Amino acid sequence: MASSARILPLIIATALLMENIDSAVLSTSLPQIAKDLGSDPIHLKLVLTTYLLALAIFIPASGWAADRYGARRIFRWAIVVFALGSIACGLSNNLGELVAARALQGIGGSMMTPVGRLIVLRGVPREELVGALAWLTVPALMGPVIGPLLGGYITTYWDWRWIFWINIPIAVLGIILAGLFVPDLREPAPRSFDGFGFLLLGPGLAGFLTGATLLGLSLATPTVVAVLLIGGAGLTAAYVVHALRVPAPLVDLRLLSLPTFRTTITAGTLFRIGVGASPFLLPLMLQLGFGMTPFQSGALTFVSGLGAMVMKFAAQPILRRWGFRRVLTVNAVIASAFVLAPAFFTATMPWELMMGVLFIGGLSRSLQFTSINAIAYADVTSERLSSATSFSAVMQQLTGTIGITLAAMMLEATGAFRGVAATNLGNFPMVYGVIATLTLISTFAFTRLSAQAGQNMLRKQAN
Repeated sequence: MASSARILPLIIATALLMENIDSAVLSTSLPQIAKDLGSDPIHLKLVLTTYLLALAIFIPASGWAADRYGARRIFRWAIVVFALGSIACGLSNNLGELVAARALQGIGGSMMTPVGRLIVLRGVPREELVGALAWLTVPALMGPVIGPLLGGYITTYWDWRWIFWINIPIAVLGIILAGLFVPDLREPAPRSFDGFGFLLLGPGLAGFLTGATLLGLSLATPTVVAVLLIGGAGLTAAYVVHALRVPAPLVDLRLLSLPTFRTTITAGTLFRIGVGASPFLLPLMLQLGFGMTPFQSGALTFVSGLGAMVMKFAAQPILRRWGFRRVLTVNAVIASAFVLAPAFFTATMPWELMMGVLFIGGLSRSLQFTSINAIAYADVTSERLSSATSFSAVMQQLTGTIGITLAAMMLEATGAFRGVAATNLGNFPMVYGVIATLTLISTFAFTRLSAQAGQNMLRKQAN
C-alpha cells in the first residue's frame, strides 16, 4: 500500500482519536458525574445524546462547507471548536451547563469527522480505500481502549472534570499536522447551499430526537414532548419532499438508489442502533449493578476497544477472501450474539471470562463497521462523495442517539413494570435482549447485497 494511503488517514485519525477518547471516557464516568451533579444517572443520557444530536443537525452542511471553503480549512476549524467545547465541559457545574457545552463539542465534531473522512476518500485511490479506512480508524480505536481506563482512573482518583482537558493537547497536535500535511481538497465548482433544506432538516431532527430523548424523564411536560415529536417529524417529512424536488439537496436522498449505499443505510442503521446502546448500558450495569468503581469498570471494558483495534489489521484480507455480502451477513449474526452476552454477566463471574467475551465482541463489531463504512462508497462517484459522507455520517449519529434513548427508555419501562429503580440489575437482561434482536434483524438486509458488491474496492494494485 502506498504511503499516502497510510500517512493521510493517520493524520486525520488524530481528530478521531480525540473524539473517541472523549466518548469512551465520558461513558465510563457517567454514574459518578450524575452523583456529583445530583442528577439521576438515566438523565445523564442527555450528555451523550445532546452531542450526537448536534452532530446530526450540522453534519449535513459539512460536505458543502468542505467543497466551498476547502476541506483542510474546515477540518482545522472543527478541531478548534471541539476543543473549546471540551474546555466548557471541564468548567461545567451543573447538568444544564454540561449539556450546553456538549452541544458546542457536537458542532465541532459535526465538521471534524465527516470532513476528515472526505479528505481520505478523495485523497486515496479507490482500490486502496478499504486499507486506508482501516488505517484511519486504528488510532481512533485507541479511544475505546484508552478511554475506559483513563476515564475510570481520573474519575476514581481525581476529578471527572479532568477527562475533558485531555482533549486539548490532542487538538493542538491535530491542528499542526493538518496544516503541514493535509492537502487543500475542494470541488472546483461547489454546489449551492440548500438553505431551505437546512431549515427543514436541522430543526426537524432536533425537535424529533429531543422529544424522544425527553420521553419519561420528567424534564418537560407531555405537551412539550408531543409538540417536539410531531413538529420534528413534520419538518423532517417536509424535507424528504423538498429533497426529491431540488437538484442539489442538503442530504441527497437519491443516493439510496445505489444498492450498496442503500444497504449500508438500512441494515447499517439497525446494526448501529443495537451496538450503539452497549457503551451506555455496560458501565451502568457494572458500576450501579455490580458495585464496581469507575476504574474497575474501565479496566474491564477497555478490551472491547482492543479487540476492535486488532481486527482492523485483518479486515481487508477477510473481505478479499469471502467478499462483502458473506462477511456482513454471517458476522451480523455473530455480533448480535456478543451484544446479548453481557445479559448473562454476574457479579461473581470471573473477570477473565467477561473480558474474553468483550474482546471477541469488539473483534466482530469492528469487522462489521469497517465493512459497512467501506462498501457504502463502492458505487458513489467522486462528485457525490461529499453528499454521501454527510448522509452516512448523519445516519450514524442518529442511530447512536436512538440506541442510547431506546436503552434508557427500556430500563425505565422495565423498572416501572418490576416496581424497582431503572438501574436495578434485574432490568438489564431484557434491554440487552431487545438491542441484540435489532442487531440480528440487520442480517436479513445484508443478504440482499449482490455477491459481487464492493469487489472494485478489494482488487489488489498491480506492481
